[in-house]
Amino acid sequence: MSKKFSPLRYPNARIDTDSDYLEIRVVEYEPPGFELGSQEGQGLSLGNSTDKLQENIENPLGFIFLPIPENIQDSNAVNWGDDSINGLAAAGIKATKSAIESGNIAKGIYEGVKDFGGNALDAAGDKTTRDLASSFFASKAVNILGGNTSLDGVLARSTGQIINPNMELLFNGVTLRSFSFSFDLAPRDERESDTIKRMLRIFKQNMQAKKSSDGGNSSGLFLRSPNVFQLNYKTGRRNHNFLHKFKPMALLNMAVNYTGAGTYATYDDTTPVHMKLDLSFQELNPVYSEDYDSEDGKEGVGF
Repeated sequence: MSKKFSPLRYPNARIDTDSDYLEIRVVEYEPPGFELGSQEGQGLSLGNSTDKLQENIENPLGFIFLPIPENIQDSNAVNWGDDSINGLAAAGIKATKSAIESGNIAKGIYEGVKDFGGNALDAAGDKTTRDLASSFFASKAVNILGGNTSLDGVLARSTGQIINPNMELLFNGVTLRSFSFSFDLAPRDERESDTIKRMLRIFKQNMQAKKSSDGGNSSGLFLRSPNVFQLNYKTGRRNHNFLHKFKPMALLNMAVNYTGAGTYATYDDTTPVHMKLDLSFQELNPVYSEDYDSEDGKEGVGF
């Protein structure tokens, strides 16, 4: 079990009802598991880390409060890619699907082959299709003899045509968002020096993997996942009315420059007078359209 800690705030100043700041919750990680979704139409939908962590987010190991960073931005992206399929391949897929979806598999296969064969015979009466067939076998024969030709290349040279690829831009995946933050840390007194030291130690400790198991000694054979972080832009005790939201995130990289001003200088207690902290996070789960459904624009721009 990870240790809880008292809230840390830099700079050590009162947070008023109109004060904007970044709240960072340190959250004990829970694996998403293999529990299937229970909602209608989601029978094969696996649970995710964001849902699994909700209880821990409400009861975090501790809070860290930092000033709003100088550079605030978010970037949302999805993956689309070009895809193509020619008419003959499409006909073959249609026949295969008909067989699979048929209640009578044998009959489905028969009807699918019959339909595909009929289309092929209809096409065979077309001169272009005959040229396609001859070009196909010609390219295969040349390649057997050591040539390096393609069907489209042979068609383009002989007829000035290629097979219509029916190219489309199709959705092929989601992405995970990343966020980077930079903070200037310049302690003004011994209390702020202690806050910064504890804060840096907590970030370092909670981003690292764990060797020990809950409730006993570890054999060292396995490593447990690090803790994760929930970030929120706040105004006083409320969520910020405009800025974007975050899903739970892993801290991937942390860099501390102890000579932030370019020169080594410390106070009498050896605390550096100026430090720079860089944090790089990545969200555990992608953002989906449904994540915006419960807000209706009342809580800012959303994710």
